Amino acid sequence: MDGLSNIGVIKDILSRHGFTFSKALGQNFLVNPTVCPRIAEMGGARPGVGIIEIGTGIGVLTNELCKRADKVVAVEIDERLKPVLDETLAEYDNFKLIISDVLKVDLGKLIKEEFEGLEVAVCANLPYYITSPIIMSLLESRLPIKSVTVMVQKEAGTRLLAKVGSRDMGAVTVAVNYFSEPGLLFNVSRGSFMPSPNVDSCVIRFDIRENTPEGVTDEGFFFKTVRAAFSQRRKTLSNSVSSGLSVDKSVVGKAIAECSLPESCRPESLSMAQLISFSEALKRLIDI
Repeated sequence: MDGLSNIGVIKDILSRHGFTFSKALGQNFLVNPTVCPRIAEMGGARPGVGIIEIGTGIGVLTNELCKRADKVVAVEIDERLKPVLDETLAEYDNFKLIISDVLKVDLGKLIKEEFEGLEVAVCANLPYYITSPIIMSLLESRLPIKSVTVMVQKEAGTRLLAKVGSRDMGAVTVAVNYFSEPGLLFNVSRGSFMPSPNVDSCVIRFDIRENTPEGVTDEGFFFKTVRAAFSQRRKTLSNSVSSGLSVDKSVVGKAIAECSLPESCRPESLSMAQLISFSEALKRLIDI
């Protein structure tokens, strides 16, 4: 359907279906006509590719994805949008809608059932409140996907794109760099949305690594340690991990010493290799 970036068209469609925006779901629909074609192109939508879209809005990005990819399966949590999408995407026979919370969907099973013989990529316009959980779930699930392209608020983008060992990093930064090679595609101004949010956004693509960093013997424990380390950003690595994992501080201190790290080091000062080394040392000491 043409004109989905036209505010008048959007208001007419939403009014006819009695739809109102949900603050709880962080709904802000794109109205800038130049953004979605760029996301679709740079997100890998093309012949031979199947796209999983997370969150559809009224189908502005979905429309562009369906034009380019062999198949698009969208997971949308708001069932009120189904009749809207039945109208706006009626022309596409390569589109399937799943009304569900993406964190409750077995995406591995979905890929097997819906995208046989296709390369798979993910595209999403993520609300701020659930950005990190969705990205972490996509990466940690080790899905057979080539890339994840997401639009997020700039504050979240800063952390996602931070370098490991920098002040802006967090637990999600470690996961992103462990599983992928992240990169900024372009920025999106707040005026590109209806209703307009209070902050600007950016579009990021994570190209999934074929091989993750070496040295991790237990990924579950590694990320549990990382999350504990960054759970209290103002504290030292020793205090954060001791509290977060309920491990005696002396044991954590021994692990830090084994890795030749400063006793008062903070998690954001560590490289990926140092985080892995610390996690492995801690696991050995706990298992003794």
